[in-house]
Amino acid sequence: MTQTHTPTDASLLRLAGLPYFLIAFIARLPFAMMVVGVLTVVVSARGSLSLGGLTSAAVGLGTACFGPLLGAAADRFGQRRVLLALAVGNGAMLLVFTAVVYGGAVDALVLLSAVGIGATAPQVSPLSRSRLVTMIAERMPEERRRRTLSGTMAYESAADETVFVFGPFLVGVLASAIAPWAPLVGAAVLTVVFVGAFALHPSARYLSVTRDEDGRAPSSVAELFRPQLLIVVVGILGVGMFFGTMLTSLTSFMADRGAPEEAGLLYGVMGVGSAILALGVAWLPARFSLRARWLAFSGILLLGTSLLGAVDSPGMMMVALAIMGVGIGPTLVTQYSFAASRSPLGRSATVMTMLGSGIVVGQSLGAAVAGELAEGVGTSAALVLPLIAAAVAFTAGAANAFLSRRAPERA
Repeated sequence: MTQTHTPTDASLLRLAGLPYFLIAFIARLPFAMMVVGVLTVVVSARGSLSLGGLTSAAVGLGTACFGPLLGAAADRFGQRRVLLALAVGNGAMLLVFTAVVYGGAVDALVLLSAVGIGATAPQVSPLSRSRLVTMIAERMPEERRRRTLSGTMAYESAADETVFVFGPFLVGVLASAIAPWAPLVGAAVLTVVFVGAFALHPSARYLSVTRDEDGRAPSSVAELFRPQLLIVVVGILGVGMFFGTMLTSLTSFMADRGAPEEAGLLYGVMGVGSAILALGVAWLPARFSLRARWLAFSGILLLGTSLLGAVDSPGMMMVALAIMGVGIGPTLVTQYSFAASRSPLGRSATVMTMLGSGIVVGQSLGAAVAGELAEGVGTSAALVLPLIAAAVAFTAGAANAFLSRRAPERA
């Protein structure tokens, strides 16, 4: 196929176009609304917090099991076909789930339909990263790729964190202003409209120059299981565990003080700082290597979580969360940068969805364990879990530093 090349001095904004970034940002919202929206509907309609928690976990299970497969399908058949099918399928599953919950169906059917929501969830964030990484690698001069890639991963991570703060807020607004089912219906509409627009954007038609012109076939599936790539998945699993354990234990912490609804406000202190620092990664000097960044910023995260044992007031908790925010955003950006540089030929969408699923699995597992521990033992026990999650991320960074000596970083 004949490729249309953009001049090599063009910026990524010109290559992708401003509408692309706007569409991709809004298309992430439904994913951020799903878990909280499902929990809200089930608790409202069935009056069971336990069933609500299981249902939210079922959504995460569906995403974890099918996310990498959807990424592989996008690599094989192209993003456009896969995303169009998912936009329709996921929108339908959100409506089906709402009908099942309010229709009085047995709990097993509720859980099964929740798995269906997760299984059909459009992987907008990983696929957006895959598109942009392809553009950078194949349509920009080599001397500009490293900094542009760093800036792109920083933007994508900041966009994800912004959406995951705003998504639950939007769920609360719609549920309060209209009805508990409104967030899921709204998510269904956003999915069909904006995920569909993301699928139809011209960037979805862009094919790899390497594969087209040189005729090289995609790398084998075995390349996805190299230690240098798997250690990144382990590291991002730790980040997901941190998100799940921190929010859940923080909610328990504030509930002990009679203000559980303020947990989101305190959590926002970390989220805002994390997003700002994530964007700042693009301006770090090149001599501050990726493996050193992972160790440095995950170390800051570990320091922040180590303070949780001494926290006894919302003010002290805010200080600890601010320190964690300095570490978590740049750590996430660095991990995605490693994944981009180590993606096997023709498998970038698969790799990015592996990382996205790692976050979801870690978040779901962390939230479930933290919730049980907080209810059964107490908040102080639950607050140990973010420290363990941060230790997983830091240890993976140390292992990555060792593996990077054997396989040097690639820009």
